[in-house]
Amino acid sequence: MSSMFCYQCEQTARGTGCDAFGVCGKDPDTAALQDLLVHAAKGIAQYAHRARALGAQDRTVDVFVLEALFTTVTNVNFDPRRVAEVLREAARVRDRARDLYVRACAESGCAPETPEGPAAWTPAEDLDGLIRQGEEVGIAAMLDARGADLVGLEQLLTYGLKGMAAYADHAHVLGAHDDSVFAFFHEALDRLARADGTVEELLALNLRCGEANLKVMALLDGAHTSAYGTPVPTPVRITPVEGKAILVSGHDLKDLHALLEQTEGTGVNVYTHGEMLPAHGYPGLKRFPHLAGNYGGAWQDQRAEFDAFPGAILMTTNCIQKPKGSYADRLFTSGLVAWPDVRHIADRDFAPVIEAARHAPGFARTEPEKTILVGFGHGAILSEAATVVEAVRGGALRRIFLIGGCDGAKPGRNYYTEFAEAVPEDCIILTLACGKFRFNKREFGTLGGLPRLLDCGQCNDAYSAIKVAGALAEAFGCGLNELPLSLVLSWYEQKAVCILLTLLHLGIRNIRLGPSLPAFVTPAVLDVLVEKFAIRPTTTVEADLEAALAGA
Repeated sequence: MSSMFCYQCEQTARGTGCDAFGVCGKDPDTAALQDLLVHAAKGIAQYAHRARALGAQDRTVDVFVLEALFTTVTNVNFDPRRVAEVLREAARVRDRARDLYVRACAESGCAPETPEGPAAWTPAEDLDGLIRQGEEVGIAAMLDARGADLVGLEQLLTYGLKGMAAYADHAHVLGAHDDSVFAFFHEALDRLARADGTVEELLALNLRCGEANLKVMALLDGAHTSAYGTPVPTPVRITPVEGKAILVSGHDLKDLHALLEQTEGTGVNVYTHGEMLPAHGYPGLKRFPHLAGNYGGAWQDQRAEFDAFPGAILMTTNCIQKPKGSYADRLFTSGLVAWPDVRHIADRDFAPVIEAARHAPGFARTEPEKTILVGFGHGAILSEAATVVEAVRGGALRRIFLIGGCDGAKPGRNYYTEFAEAVPEDCIILTLACGKFRFNKREFGTLGGLPRLLDCGQCNDAYSAIKVAGALAEAFGCGLNELPLSLVLSWYEQKAVCILLTLLHLGIRNIRLGPSLPAFVTPAVLDVLVEKFAIRPTTTVEADLEAALAGA
């Protein structure tokens, strides 16, 4: 077993980094292979960036870079042999990008460069060799070479790119692209391959990553609404219905839609889990009567919840944990998700999942109905914008709190439950991502005819909150930081990082972030973020709420 060092998630060991085994369940071999895959993506980008400067591009190369980075996001791919396959494909794609660049040079009449570093990587012949190569290019080697401050900013950018790749890949599978986003991926990875940036340059690139991610979130929002309609406020059943059942977790709405089509008329009910909850607000998905409800809560509780679920389970995109033996034979993965010996579904043919559901007992009885409300994306909230503006101007609505982000198992996350419960009754709470499961089954009542808790959707639906904030700022004729709006965010993995970079790109200040700050953000880098953006760690509910209500 190889050595490792990984500090890309919030739950990293001792708050500094996992150096023996990942808290997420990632073993050192997989960690080394994922580090090598990021290295390989940089090598591809070195050629793709140069080719694009000469007007040449290749969509196969573009998409592979997205998928390579997404594969390394926390809780996606835990199978070293699968990652090794991706690495061998990376070498072929690198050669394709190199050939594209050489042809572009010939057509332009210029001599091609021969980039050094990642572009020159040659994959080892066997798995052990690949693991050794990964150890040589991992975080520990970077820290030894360049120090914690510069490497921390490089990794902040790398993790922002990883998160953005996840969102861009979601958009890609629905046919939505933006060439300027692909261009930024290549430019940023090429710059990271040089490993000689300054603090100022790297900070600027991080903010540009936030700018690019804003485009990606808009792309994905448009792709979702084009495919499935604009979300509408919808009560979602959270108690089971008698019958055979499939549970779908992750984020991929296209997978869910395909499964709903394939289970139509079979008598098998489909339930959402975790970040799939917002699916119930989309007209194109809620039209299926066998989309029966939502089961369970956030991703970190899945081992107990999947164990108790009496049907088949499909994990799309990230958030998978080590399966228990009690349900491993009825667990399936799709897309880029992988766990050793768990059956993988290719090309959205979910027949094996449906068959497993038929052989499982299903729910024995229908329980009394209980519901929660979803579907408050920017379309729904902005239709009530005049009500919100009037309530603020008339003094009925004192402040809006955005309380959301990633959930996790590390202690300290009860802060978000307690904060939501402590928000005064003359305030509204916006929430999104799986952090909402800390409090979304509680009753918050209404204010001015609106629910006081408005669920904006998945983590990528931070775009909805941004759209709402922009529209309110326009209505009030003020800047975003002058709105009666406070952001209280939780983070866990790299998609939260790119959203944070987007908020910083927009110049939003006084963001409270917790339950702990990223290990890769050193004190010196944190000082820069505090000076420029007044970003701050969460402290106590009482102190943070008092400051927020005072506008700080």
